[in-house]
Amino acid sequence: YGTSENSVKTQIWIAISVYVLVAIIKKHLNLDMSLYTILQILSITLFEKVPILQVLTNSDYKSEPYFPYKQLSLFNL
Repeated sequence: YGTSENSVKTQIWIAISVYVLVAIIKKHLNLDMSLYTILQILSITLFEKVPILQVLTNSDYKSEPYFPYKQLSLFNL
């Protein structure tokens, strides 16, 4: 991770490219998962020799319910 102008621009372009590729995969495979979930699954299975279609369609992901009352508040002291 560099801090020079060139390295920052490179990191931005890589992030944009990954986002676009994942969005294309999501649309092409008609997935109902969020982009975040797809990125999380791909980051876990990054070095496995498994086709992307198999990884994303056979995943047993379950979105956790959101409980806002369990969230701590920074300013309620």
